[in-house]
Amino acid sequence: MTSLKKKSNTLDKPNLTEEANILKRSSVVFEKLSESKLPETIALNYENHYTLLVAVILSAQSKDEQVNKITPNLFKVASTPSGMIELGLEKLIDLVKSIGLYRNKSKNIIEASKILAEKYNSIVPDTMEELIELPGVGRKTANVILNFAFKKPTMPVDTHVLRVSRRLGLTKEKTPEKVERDLLKIVPEKLNLEAHNLLVWHGRNVCQAKKPDCKNCCLKDICESEDKII
Repeated sequence: MTSLKKKSNTLDKPNLTEEANILKRSSVVFEKLSESKLPETIALNYENHYTLLVAVILSAQSKDEQVNKITPNLFKVASTPSGMIELGLEKLIDLVKSIGLYRNKSKNIIEASKILAEKYNSIVPDTMEELIELPGVGRKTANVILNFAFKKPTMPVDTHVLRVSRRLGLTKEKTPEKVERDLLKIVPEKLNLEAHNLLVWHGRNVCQAKKPDCKNCCLKDICESEDKII
């Protein structure tokens, strides 16, 4: 009987060459971005873990600059869960009504504050599972809290991170959770705390959606994006 040799199915295992190339590309990308001396802090203004949580909830579908205009007055009167509960929904709405979705955001902040006061002794929890149970907190918001408040190597994926990582060939995925998964596998360990901020800064200031500043981009020599303008 003639023995049949089983054909290897390339779909059964990852393309190791492609993975190695992406890993190498990632190392170059993050090294070059880190050499640009970008700011290491989040653009939102906050005073403590709780006010960071509030600011991030308010920033959903709103610009950080808009949030920073209203939070100083808000945090003067409510910088703790108990202070926010005492302030109350109507007064909170009045303080944040200049940003989008202010009613829903206000309701979520009040409800989240009650949960923090009752369940966590007014302390913001430091796990993904606990954070996403809070009203108004999704995976991206939780990742921001974990990264900036608790110095955990997370990858919050917003529109900037999604756009930049795809343009630079770091991922082919289109959903935030899958992009997050891909990036966490390839970010150099020594830069895993600041990687998110590097991508966000680059997306806001250089690799913009409509008019990327490719001529002044530190990554123009390795970028192969079809959106590249030189």
